[in-house]
Amino acid sequence: MSKTIFSHGLPAALALCLGLVANVAAQTAPRPANPPLDRVVAVVNDEVITARELQQRVAMAEQQLRRQRIAPPPAAVLQRQVLERMIVDRAQLQLARETGVRVDDATVNAAIARIAEANRMSLPEFRARLEQDGVSFARFREEVRDDILFTRLREREVESRIVVAEGEIDNFLAAQTGGSASANAEYNIAQILLRVPENASAERIDEVRRRAEQLVAQLKGGADFGALAASNSAAPEALQGGDLGWRSAERLPTLFLEAVAPLKPGEIAPIVRSPGGFHILKLVGKRGANEVQISSAPVTQTRARHILLRVTDATPEPDVVRRLTDLRDRVVKGGQDFGQLARLHSVDGSATRGGDLGWLYPGDAVPEFEQAMAALDIGQVSVPVKSPFGWHLIQVQERRTEEVPVERNRLVARQALRERKSEEALQDWLRQLRDRTYVEIRLDDA
Repeated sequence: MSKTIFSHGLPAALALCLGLVANVAAQTAPRPANPPLDRVVAVVNDEVITARELQQRVAMAEQQLRRQRIAPPPAAVLQRQVLERMIVDRAQLQLARETGVRVDDATVNAAIARIAEANRMSLPEFRARLEQDGVSFARFREEVRDDILFTRLREREVESRIVVAEGEIDNFLAAQTGGSASANAEYNIAQILLRVPENASAERIDEVRRRAEQLVAQLKGGADFGALAASNSAAPEALQGGDLGWRSAERLPTLFLEAVAPLKPGEIAPIVRSPGGFHILKLVGKRGANEVQISSAPVTQTRARHILLRVTDATPEPDVVRRLTDLRDRVVKGGQDFGQLARLHSVDGSATRGGDLGWLYPGDAVPEFEQAMAALDIGQVSVPVKSPFGWHLIQVQERRTEEVPVERNRLVARQALRERKSEEALQDWLRQLRDRTYVEIRLDDA
């Protein structure tokens, strides 16, 4: 089946867009009128990070923290935090180059178009706004490219580390069908991660544990969680105050879920030990939800096909909509075959099959696509429909009502468990990458 419209690919893309939208303002941080003479502050394998690069990222981090109303840590602490993040980013870029991970211009263009849309601007308006705020569009493009590169690299490197046993699937399905409260909940969590290096000595592990205990004592004494996360956490979201955002139970590591499930909002969990280090978790909020489509009752499936076009520099959005409207008229009024037009015009992988997406279950497609598809009669062709992946014409071919096969539920459960394990696997991979990277820090050099 094509992955273009399927919902399991949406969270990563959405996260990417939202993260980059947030960075637009951060990149406009004012720079000193007379920056100091540039010098090397770190060596990462055979590349260097300069004082000017670090200064720019620190300014961005300070502005980001202030927007979130989190008091920035002391300058030296924030500088160390930001530099460590830059080191890990540089190591990932180097690995991507070494292993042949690439991002083409068309993918970058599509991502920027989605970011502009999220900001409710056309692409020219978005570019003008960036330049008005002093952000080089060329530099912004490269940052978008790097973020996509990180995503692809992590998917390749981390996915291979995740193993889901059949017994885990059995337990997951039993919890879902049994109506477990924790399985049907969504959690807003913040974390502070104190990383433990690979092959650390017992003394080093004890030292990190004592530091975690000291931070917990400070939190219970009234210290601000966000400020302590910005000062101490080694996790990627440290400069967002440790905020992981709302996540359904199946998207949380099992260790996290077990720690926070008994808590009330505002409470701190007992310290959690993982292969990556020690985690201090705060339950910010909890609400009922169940995003996993596990069911033994009959459901309605839809067999559909589509034509997908994407906005590019050469084909702006109005042109894409006009092209799809013309294609629709050729089917509805001219009697042309939808499948043949899909083969000729669609940019989706399903084009070779005449746009056929096969039988879709509820939840298989992104919401915009699924809502439009549900409103169609059999044989009817939609007007142009916008989704995070482009513009579509949709035609419903058949519908049927059947019980969900056992294999389907097990597949859904396996995917949910993989998502639950992905955060822990990612942190473990980043720790190992950092540990095997040659790093020389020269912050204290004159």
